[in-house]
Amino acid sequence: MEKIAPQPIAVIGAGSIGTAFAIVFARAGHAVRLFDADPARLDPAARLIEARLGDLAAFDLLDEPTSVIGGRISGTADLAEALAGAAYVQECAPEDVALKCGLFAELDRLASPDAVLASASSAIPISAIAADLAGRARCLVVHPGNPPYLLPVAELVPGPFTAGATVEAAAALLEAAGMVPVRLEKEAEGFVFNRLQGAVLREAYCLVRDGVASVEAVDAVMRAGLGRRWAVIGPFETADLNIRGGIEAHNRRMGPAYARMGAERGQNDPWTPELVARVAAERRARLPLDAWEARTAWRDRALMALERCRRAQPDLFEPD
Repeated sequence: MEKIAPQPIAVIGAGSIGTAFAIVFARAGHAVRLFDADPARLDPAARLIEARLGDLAAFDLLDEPTSVIGGRISGTADLAEALAGAAYVQECAPEDVALKCGLFAELDRLASPDAVLASASSAIPISAIAADLAGRARCLVVHPGNPPYLLPVAELVPGPFTAGATVEAAAALLEAAGMVPVRLEKEAEGFVFNRLQGAVLREAYCLVRDGVASVEAVDAVMRAGLGRRWAVIGPFETADLNIRGGIEAHNRRMGPAYARMGAERGQNDPWTPELVARVAAERRARLPLDAWEARTAWRDRALMALERCRRAQPDLFEPD
């Protein structure tokens, strides 16, 4: 991970995502100015940050004392003060197009001309927020998992007007802060994180609606099965490692059943031979078939490590 010299960061919005991003950047050594238009939210935000830093320290997840990291974060209700000299601005306002449009107009007016302006939008593309701004080339979506100090994924979603240098600068800063920047090729509502999450939730609701399983049964399948596996590998690698011969063999064996399940929900998105071949080519570029055995053994060892953690502290992993 390449080191980046500490630089001022502005986080706009002192809610749960804003305070979490403040921790991410302060933990990486940056001075963070946390802005909220409502001054009454700043003290509760400071207390929340202190509590979360305490939890992270209790699990040995910090490299410095909590007082040092927390001391890098200052709150303000003055937007110009928050933005003064900031090299990177992380907007974390509520998911409202009109609100974000107005806010980004102010950010573009007040921030340093070379500052990156990033929105933590969960579904709204940057083209719906910043397309009319003079500085739109420095704007993009940086959508985190929640909370980002524990789920390091950050989706980088440029608009058609976003400069490549903007994406590069955001990716470098986030990676140096311990995040995992994932660059999307184009905009799509919900990006990748929420589209995948939404697909699972839609099916979960249908299974309850159709009387197939209870809410707790669905959650138990995720906790004790899919969730554990997906903590180590994603859905494509899961399919690739589930059947000897890789993802093409998986498609031959399981593809028709998945197509029937989709058809039950009115979905017609066939895994065409061309699409399967494309996915398989990307998987084989990452994992030649002659390394399949070693990778499945690695997957199992990773799951064993997680299981060891669960057994060491079962009270943290068992549902109430």
